[in-house]
Amino acid sequence: MSARTTTEDWQLRAACRGPHASAFFPPAHFERKDEKARREARAKAICATCSVVRQCLEYALFIKEPHGIWGGCNELERKALLGERSS
Repeated sequence: MSARTTTEDWQLRAACRGPHASAFFPPAHFERKDEKARREARAKAICATCSVVRQCLEYALFIKEPHGIWGGCNELERKALLGERSS
């Protein structure tokens, strides 16, 4: 039996793993609005193909992840979901 938790197991199956992972987080340098939109669209397209997208989103909401694309949602989209859940 593996010492990994079920939380870690879904991460091993995530479609965002690999060389395209940089699309999920902003670069260290300034990013223009149109560049951010294209990067987020690329990341969300990858999320759309992911078999664990729901687990990813639930994890990001649970830990209140403030950065990046998680579960097909950006920071503002996750914040809105959290607001809906608290209502």
